[in-house]
Amino acid sequence: MDAIPPTAPVSSHDRLWSVLCHLSGFLGAPILIPLGVYLVMKRDSAFVGAHSKEALNFHLSLLVYGLALIPLCFIGVGFILVAALAIAYAILSIVAAIKTSENQAYRYPITIRFV
Repeated sequence: MDAIPPTAPVSSHDRLWSVLCHLSGFLGAPILIPLGVYLVMKRDSAFVGAHSKEALNFHLSLLVYGLALIPLCFIGVGFILVAALAIAYAILSIVAAIKTSENQAYRYPITIRFV
């Protein structure tokens, strides 16, 4: 299991790409942006590679959780859980972006490690 690299001086360019990966859901491409950044920059920067992989895993996990909640929407409780998932998504993405911009490691708490 790859860990996010320890804090070391990172260029503003690398931090920008990492923050973009964490906030990609607000930009309308929650899986495409982290996947593209991961594939292109994983060899150039360990910092960007680790954060883009973390963001990709988080967005894929949310997709799985959302699909699992669809049957629960038919009995009514799913709508409450979908709202809770959306709120958790927004808060965790913003926290991850802030931590990344401050050159700190961040791991999402409810993430399945796919990549």
